[in-house]
Amino acid sequence: MGFFSKLFGKKEKESLDEGLKKTRQNFFEKISRAIAGKSRIDEEVLNRLEEELIGADVGIETTMKIIEQIEKRVAKEKYFNTDELYALLKQEIAAALVTPDPNRYYDFASELPAKPFVILVVGVNGVGKTTTIGKLAYHFRQAGKQVVLGAADTFRAAAVEQLTIWSERAGVPIVKQTTGSDPAAVAYDTVQSAIARNADVVLIDTAGRLHNKTHLMQELSKIKKVIGKSLPGAPHEVLLVLDGSTGQNALEQARQFTGATDVTGMVITKLDGTAKGGIVIAVSRELRIPVKFIGVGEKTEDLLPFHKEEFVESLLGKETLK
Repeated sequence: MGFFSKLFGKKEKESLDEGLKKTRQNFFEKISRAIAGKSRIDEEVLNRLEEELIGADVGIETTMKIIEQIEKRVAKEKYFNTDELYALLKQEIAAALVTPDPNRYYDFASELPAKPFVILVVGVNGVGKTTTIGKLAYHFRQAGKQVVLGAADTFRAAAVEQLTIWSERAGVPIVKQTTGSDPAAVAYDTVQSAIARNADVVLIDTAGRLHNKTHLMQELSKIKKVIGKSLPGAPHEVLLVLDGSTGQNALEQARQFTGATDVTGMVITKLDGTAKGGIVIAVSRELRIPVKFIGVGEKTEDLLPFHKEEFVESLLGKETLK
């Protein structure tokens, strides 16, 4: 099912465009200035493009790869006009973004790969993890799915309270225990509750672990193993939530988390508050992990399934470079 399913239309595309506005204006305007007065794609144009990609937090490694590919195509396919550079840039950015495995693709309305479909959500404090879980629950519920939440962040009473509020908003049950309880036990009970309820989706919150705390990462691995014992094959998805406004720090967090557990997808939040949304490209390409959802605003509707062609179109717009 494509990006524009029955739940995603003009309104959602407008939300995506608005959410990426700061990055688009910053990036596009700088590129336009970089090639002002130029009629041909030359070394100077590519050097300026390289600078602006890095400035948009696309990252050095990913930027060098994009520039290298553009140079090859300019030489091989005889591109000369700077207007053509824009089309090339769109194509190469799209190519840098990882495409999800078709067998693992889903949106809110589509049939899920398993039942119950267990999603373990990880990430450090402050990235919008619990809020993201609440929004996911809301959208899945709106699409007719039966959802169960698990409050496995037992270290902070506020985290449980926040997730409880979201469960009430979304109209879905929540499994929780007292502060300080074993997070793995909460995760186990959540999956068992979902099975008993014949639920479609399980969303399990975890503590906002500092990525440099080895023992906390080990505990995250324990939770994952316990979930697998509760339901063979689960969790079916490990979603890493990253704050897009933190730039390269988000990339470092992603590296640490992927080393601790098998992250299968990412959610990039707070893209509406940054002019450096290029971090989405960096984390996807360098870690070879697909972005599944992006947050482009504070409203519940502003959490959207990620579709790379639509993202690139919203990131760069429909203008031509002149």
